[in-house]
Amino acid sequence: MAFLHLVSLGCTKNLVDSEIMLGRLKAYELTDDIAIADVIIVNTCGFIDAAKTESIETILSLHKGRKEGSILVMAGCLSQRYRDELRSELPEVDIFTGVGDYAAIDRLIAERSSQFSDHVFLQTEEERVVSGSSYHAYIKISEGCNQQCSFCAIPQFKGKLHSRTIESITKEITALTKKGYFDFTLIAQDSSSYGRDLAKLEGLSDLIGAIDKIEAVKIARICYLYPTTTSKKLIETIAKSRKFANYFDMPIQHASERMLKLMKRGLNAAATFDLVREMRNASGAYIRTAFIIGHPAETDEDFAEICRVIESGIFDRIALFAFSDEEQTAAYEMNDKVDPETIKNRLKIAQKLLAKMHKQKLKALVGKKLVAIIEGASSETEHLIAAKLLTFAPEIDPEIVINESIETTLKTGDLVEVEITQIAKDQIIARIVAKATL
Repeated sequence: MAFLHLVSLGCTKNLVDSEIMLGRLKAYELTDDIAIADVIIVNTCGFIDAAKTESIETILSLHKGRKEGSILVMAGCLSQRYRDELRSELPEVDIFTGVGDYAAIDRLIAERSSQFSDHVFLQTEEERVVSGSSYHAYIKISEGCNQQCSFCAIPQFKGKLHSRTIESITKEITALTKKGYFDFTLIAQDSSSYGRDLAKLEGLSDLIGAIDKIEAVKIARICYLYPTTTSKKLIETIAKSRKFANYFDMPIQHASERMLKLMKRGLNAAATFDLVREMRNASGAYIRTAFIIGHPAETDEDFAEICRVIESGIFDRIALFAFSDEEQTAAYEMNDKVDPETIKNRLKIAQKLLAKMHKQKLKALVGKKLVAIIEGASSETEHLIAAKLLTFAPEIDPEIVINESIETTLKTGDLVEVEITQIAKDQIIARIVAKATL
């Protein structure tokens, strides 16, 4: 028996690609022990400096611990983005491959050869080995991106938008439901642009309608909407869907009119927040966003706009990121850079405001009865049960800790009705009041 160790870094889109590779390598037995692994794969992230550093450090660390004769593979975004430099600077790696050849990984390992295709990999009929859950799966609906944000290099190495067909996506979802999966999160670099390369202006709305017809799907949600391609019709379609939660994840990246223009976001502040208000009107809406702190030319006044929006509470959850100066981007060529110490200080201020806002949002849940999914033992202690609100996305939204239950035969994937009883620091505490069905 040959052993495989795979590390998937970065976003959930990378995770899906890693699961494709696992599907091609089912002849291997997975292991956490580097010392016995015959093949080691690192699916890298090349989005920002921190991710690039993590990818390189992971490669070097695994090389130190691997056995003689094993094969070390560097795949994914970082490998694609810096393929020439890395091949000369990382002799520790045996096989290099990028973002176009995940389904060829078994052949590359057998041949011990590197390969970089000119096209990005777009999933069709490939089998995946879904990891991390027995009931939830991420569904990648497209690859690439047509946007030209000033701070983002992804279009440079992932190319233009390429959408899967509705038939391909619904076929994959249907196959996964037959294996017991009922909870799905749709992902892409720009999910709301889905289908535009196929001449479908409202392609995502059409896809939602098709998924609504799959009876075995109990709940779904969409991540990574983009302001210029999120229409009011799309928001209305999500709000009226039978299966999709009123979950709106739309990173707007800044709140200042001037900065949105410099960032090349394509939509002004008034129009952006008009969309947010449309989302807020949906019953039970949960709205996530993200802000970048310290983009070139950001002033104290621009930053103050972010702080104002955080305090307004219009969003339920916000992620904050320090600006990363990426080669091959418009921002990289800008001269008016914000010094690192100023970025650090602004980030601390925003994080403090954000912690207060998030706490207020969580406290508003106390006393409510909501449907949740049992996830298993809590990350806090194995003596408590972890659950996820049905409408929350895995990993990025808060976990619920169950400390009281009238049910004694619960298992992972069970639907339950919980009553939120308290907020302890940033932890949601709840009790189970009944089993639930959809």
